[in-house]
Amino acid sequence: MSFVVEDNDFQHILRILNTNVDGRTKVAYALTKIRGVGRRLATMVCKKADIDLNKRAGELSEEEIETVKTILANPRQFNIPVWFLNRQKDRKEGKDKHLVANHLDSTMREDLERMKKIRLHRGLRHFWSLRVRGQHTKTTGRRGKTVGAH
Repeated sequence: MSFVVEDNDFQHILRILNTNVDGRTKVAYALTKIRGVGRRLATMVCKKADIDLNKRAGELSEEEIETVKTILANPRQFNIPVWFLNRQKDRKEGKDKHLVANHLDSTMREDLERMKKIRLHRGLRHFWSLRVRGQHTKTTGRRGKTVGAH
């Protein structure tokens, strides 16, 4: 870490979207601690919110944090392209949206439950705790119940 000059309004730990964010790191990399936000999206959000990329996360004002939250909540209103989003053409609503934090976890859980419910091949592989994406399983991944000759 580089040297940070302490201010009275400097926050060491920020709470953004139910995630603790380290205030000593730069803003773009600090935002990557939020689930569903990568480095590229974090830099784009900072540019859309007119936040200096060299600024530390603890130096952000409340208004800047609120603009970051609104951009992450609805990125299409701020001209972030569709291919940047992690949930394109949602099955239920048919809309393009970006899921972050708790919404990402709950949606993934719902998708797995839906796949198991309709007995989809991918859902069954998840249910049996096997590899899902076509990997070879004869010799690799031998942990748990597959180990041993009993």
